[in-house]
Amino acid sequence: MKAELSYHNGSIARINLVNSLIGVIIGICICAVQSASSNRFMPVKNLLLNIMFSVIITLSITNSVILYQRYLKPRKVNLWQFITIYYACNLLGMLIGIELSYLIVSLLFKTSYTPLKHFDDYKFTFVIVLIASTIFYFYMAQKANMRARLKEKELDVAKLKQLKAQAELQTLQSKINPHFLYNSLNSIASLIHEDADKAEEMTLKLSKLFRYSINSQQQNMARVCDEMEIVNTYLDIEKVRFGDRINFSTAVDDNLNKHQVPRFLIQPLVENALKHGLQNVSQNGILHITLRQQQQRLIIEVTDNGRPFPQELELGYGLQSTYDKLALIYGEDYEIQLINNPQKHLFISLPLTSASNQNHKLSFINACLF
Repeated sequence: MKAELSYHNGSIARINLVNSLIGVIIGICICAVQSASSNRFMPVKNLLLNIMFSVIITLSITNSVILYQRYLKPRKVNLWQFITIYYACNLLGMLIGIELSYLIVSLLFKTSYTPLKHFDDYKFTFVIVLIASTIFYFYMAQKANMRARLKEKELDVAKLKQLKAQAELQTLQSKINPHFLYNSLNSIASLIHEDADKAEEMTLKLSKLFRYSINSQQQNMARVCDEMEIVNTYLDIEKVRFGDRINFSTAVDDNLNKHQVPRFLIQPLVENALKHGLQNVSQNGILHITLRQQQQRLIIEVTDNGRPFPQELELGYGLQSTYDKLALIYGEDYEIQLINNPQKHLFISLPLTSASNQNHKLSFINACLF
């Protein structure tokens, strides 16, 4: 049961305003019952006094409970202790409310006031308070129970979304183009008889690329230096296939090396440029990769002098997995542009993320969800 939390949240002014309205409603209901039992309407003066008594008693009870829960309640209270103290606060608030009401009446109408002598009112109000506080307790207990269930369901949904996103990322990161594998193996096969050492080196690089792909399924982010190392490994393999037809180059700001970038983000972009832009270039091809910092953003540019991007770019053009990956990791906080003029290049802007910030973020998500 978490009914003890009923007055913990929200401002005291708002809580008192709501309970003032409840006091008015209770007062009107009591007057209606009394009028019905006597078969005549209650005088307006008595009606207003009854409503005043009801509001003051309700506010006294409300603030007694607030005072206990916010300032006097110990850290650990079992259910029966809470119920006992809850009803005690209600009865104490009732007593204070009755005495305060009679004091106000004595001041308004200049009558005498004798404290703690209103036994008939104590008995009548005790029954009303007992019924009202019990109904309120069960209402708040049920409300707290429903909130707990709703929060549990929300956490379950969040966990499922997190697992779904993780699975989708792992699927995206585990993909290596089968055409690349086919071409690489053909290149290795042709090198075996011509240059055995070169064939062995290329085989080791291909193994390193696959090992990185497998390991990337365990983590979503990698250091820029690690990501670029695997990009350079990929370029070394492709240099064997393309020979002197394409000049590959990279430029990375040194201060970016320890920052984070999504794993296997850049290699598919380079592969896409080779497949769709430079595939049929016979000589003087250029493919340049740039990583730079612009304020608090990481800028990635893949530039080539091959066939321009088409005006109507279809999803099957090879970039869909990049869009999907960035959306899963960054939500809407990323930008991709395909630019043909004055120089053809693919432009990506991401928030600059350090390793410590990323680890803190992942730890926070795991703590919240698991």
